[in-house]
Amino acid sequence: MKTLPTYLQGISRVVVDAAVADSPVAQRVREKLPHLTAEVLAEGEALSSGLAREDILYLKRYRGRFLRHCPGTSHYRCCGYQIVHIGENCPLRCSYCILQAYFQDRVLKVWANQDDLWRELDQAFSANPDRRYRVGTGEFTDSLVLEALTGYSRDLIEFLGSYPQVCLELKSKVVDLSWMDVVRDPSRVLPAWSMNAPAIADHEEQGECASLEERLAAARTCAREGFRVCLHFDPMIHFPGWQEGYARTVEMIFDHLRPEEIAYVSMGSFRHMPDLKRCIIENFPGSGYIHGEFITGIDGKQRLLRPLRVEQFRFLADALRRGGLDRQLYLCMESDEVWQAVFGRTPADLGGLYRHLMAQAFGE
Repeated sequence: MKTLPTYLQGISRVVVDAAVADSPVAQRVREKLPHLTAEVLAEGEALSSGLAREDILYLKRYRGRFLRHCPGTSHYRCCGYQIVHIGENCPLRCSYCILQAYFQDRVLKVWANQDDLWRELDQAFSANPDRRYRVGTGEFTDSLVLEALTGYSRDLIEFLGSYPQVCLELKSKVVDLSWMDVVRDPSRVLPAWSMNAPAIADHEEQGECASLEERLAAARTCAREGFRVCLHFDPMIHFPGWQEGYARTVEMIFDHLRPEEIAYVSMGSFRHMPDLKRCIIENFPGSGYIHGEFITGIDGKQRLLRPLRVEQFRFLADALRRGGLDRQLYLCMESDEVWQAVFGRTPADLGGLYRHLMAQAFGE
């Protein structure tokens, strides 16, 4: 049996709803974790509480909406992509991750009732055959972190192969390219990796994340196979030496990728709800950036002071522009005033951020 990645070897229990106990996802998990006997929950039975410190894989029959809009935040420019909701939580240990405030346990939830997912997606996409969709799975979990167990992205790519009006983004901090051989059209799948300064990747992205070098090497592999890739600097963090750090990451990007191989690059400053600050202080006491110069934004979240945000954004945008990128660059959850200060333009000058990124995703 192929050895599982280190970040999956800490799973101590597998729990499955009876309704999905024989699903393809459950069957794969049993094959990959033969040393663990799945605990089957009867209809109406809930997963027991008090599980905060152990990684549990819960294969669940999900009853909510699978296709949904990005939650975004009020008063700021959102990119407008839609989420294909496949599960919740992540086994990686990134100090800044919002999921630790959303979810108070270590339960890795996977929606194993894929027939319901396929039905909902087909209804949405078939009802609007002329409408294009830019969707992703990396909002409430890492798109690829459970792929070695579940094969979920592979299944989704195969399904979406029948819907050429849909472009799927797979955002991750790990390297798993096992899905590549089922792709019918590389222009409709956007492999994406999180980027940061090396010091942040080394000290704040724990839990066996791939190194920046490994992520970019994977991106290069995808580009050589005809895919365009996406890179996400979100969250950018203000720390001593940040200029040198982010400059080094930009150098690494252009050591691996040509500008035309990159669909888009997002930039977003670290922002947080009060609950996230508490989680970071408790779980990662050595993460000093949480005590930086923050103010309350108009959406109620704590944000780095605007002059500091603009300085970081300008620095990174200028470095990326020198490498040949421009229209690929955008800001995540920022105001028109910050856009103007960083780029000398606003989303309206691009025809609206939603439309602009749709065109970038489809290679126009």
